[in-house]
Amino acid sequence: MWDYGFAIPSCIIIFIVLCFYFSLPRLALRKNIFYVMILIVESLVISADIFSSWADDNISILPLVLVDYLNASYFALFFARALAMFYFIASYFKLIPEKNDVKTLIINIPFGVGFLLSITSPFTGLIYSVRKGFYESGPLYNIIYFVYAYYMILCYIILYRFKYRIKRRRHYWAVFYFVAVLTVGIILRRLMPHLLLMDTFCLIAILIIYLATENPEFYLETRGAVFNSAAFRDLIEERIGREHFSVLCVVIKNYHEMRDIYGGQQIDDGLILISQYLTRNFKELSTFYYRNGRFLLLGSNDMDYQNYVEQIRSRFVAPWKEEGVELYLEPGFAFIDVGEKVALDVLLNTLTVAFNKVETRSSSDILVFSEEELREKEDEMALKRFLETAVERDKVEVFLQPLVKAESGGLISAEALCRIRDDEGKLIPPGLFIPIAEANGKINQLGEQVFVKTCQFIKDNDINKMGLSRINVNLSPVQFLKTDLADRYASIMKKYDIDPGMIYLEITEESLIDDGFLHRQIESMKNKGFQFVLDDYGTGYSNIARLKKCPFINVKLDMSIVRDYFREPDDILPSMIQAFKHMGFGVTAEGIEDEDMAAVMTKVGCDYLQGYYYSKPLPMNEFVEKYSV
Repeated sequence: MWDYGFAIPSCIIIFIVLCFYFSLPRLALRKNIFYVMILIVESLVISADIFSSWADDNISILPLVLVDYLNASYFALFFARALAMFYFIASYFKLIPEKNDVKTLIINIPFGVGFLLSITSPFTGLIYSVRKGFYESGPLYNIIYFVYAYYMILCYIILYRFKYRIKRRRHYWAVFYFVAVLTVGIILRRLMPHLLLMDTFCLIAILIIYLATENPEFYLETRGAVFNSAAFRDLIEERIGREHFSVLCVVIKNYHEMRDIYGGQQIDDGLILISQYLTRNFKELSTFYYRNGRFLLLGSNDMDYQNYVEQIRSRFVAPWKEEGVELYLEPGFAFIDVGEKVALDVLLNTLTVAFNKVETRSSSDILVFSEEELREKEDEMALKRFLETAVERDKVEVFLQPLVKAESGGLISAEALCRIRDDEGKLIPPGLFIPIAEANGKINQLGEQVFVKTCQFIKDNDINKMGLSRINVNLSPVQFLKTDLADRYASIMKKYDIDPGMIYLEITEESLIDDGFLHRQIESMKNKGFQFVLDDYGTGYSNIARLKKCPFINVKLDMSIVRDYFREPDDILPSMIQAFKHMGFGVTAEGIEDEDMAAVMTKVGCDYLQGYYYSKPLPMNEFVEKYSV
């Protein structure tokens, strides 16, 4: 009655796959766990299919209880296989449906119904019956197809909705073919029930996944001794944000130099010896090789890393010896305490920093990164994202802070200040994002956007009616080094039909290091009509003698030296101000916070004042509302 021609070879092949799979180290990923579940369930299904079919063919010579038991087992496992296939697909797309009780119920009900009908069929005959002395399908037999169709539809929904979660195109199509082959298999089973074809199609689907992603060798390094960097990344991606764990880094110092000294083959053999030592002696930890002589030991958050370091360091005192190999290597160590809320990119970036520091530092101390330091790193990365978003989407905002005449307190100018916001719309202090922008090169785009929006503001508003004769715009030292700066800014002002005299450019003392370039750049800008102000005087490298050679129209005293003067009054600051005035510079005092500070700085000779006493920096629209009256 039944054709075993496909089932028996399938059983042999699945047994071979099982033996090979379990002969290698396996990574404890959810998708790997469910894949193992599929292998085991499929082995049981094929076996149950063969035995139950044989029992049905030989029902006359077997006890009916045994025939019932074999058939009920087969159908129960048949439903279990469908459920296991679904959970594997869900885990592959990093979904955890069991975290939601409602979803868990919706997913498991079809399996539960099918399983219950299977184990009760010996009494009810709803799926099958052998009570008449031969096998026959029951009135609810087709439920096996409905349940399979249900889980296949869920799989196709996942394939469509969460396609973006699979980074590699090859992996996505492997999973797609996995589901497609299962679909074809269940259709053929419905059309040709006497052939045991379904098991073969399930085996084909399993092999597709095995060849594309689930071969354990894909995650192994150094001849299978330890897991590789891809394994580490996938495992961390699954655990991070859910578990508190820690990582001990073991780095071979001067690795590339050691390869030159000993030769590539000897070093590779030595890496295998080290890998075997780590896996053999620290079985409670997961060991990974991260390339270039770097090993990672992954453990719980309460890892006794100092004890591990002492053991490993003691072993490195002796040479790594094997036939044809004798290596003397020096290890370095770093320990990272990974909190539950640390992002994957933060951990990977911290690892890179740790590797580089350990390789270059002469100290043998353990480099420790606490959970708090990782959170600070995460904040820094968030700042980078906010900065990137603001610059790329032209969301940089300009705030204006007034400068007033010292004698009258009347408005004379304003300083354009750059501001960006986080995802919640909160302002980020410029002291946090400006250094990042200078480091990653975004400062050029940032500064230009501020300049453009200032020009737009001048064009759209009659600033003279507000009492403004000009607006000061900051130039970072990085911007100041651009050789096309004069032409670029001149073209922007021409576009908005703005007189260059309406914008003063503020540069800091850091820009004054190269006297030759400084004079060439300022001369080039002056030829286009720009005027320069020296900002934050007193925080950098300059002195009055150097300033005498620079054509500044104004010098702004940094708030730090203004506050120092009020803490400890002396003759230095007043003398400095008088010296600036003798050289023809106007003088602005920053950081004015109260009436007393304003009066004193006016008395010592400052021409202009700026600070919270007059106004905090305001968004452009609020500035217009406040000063248009």
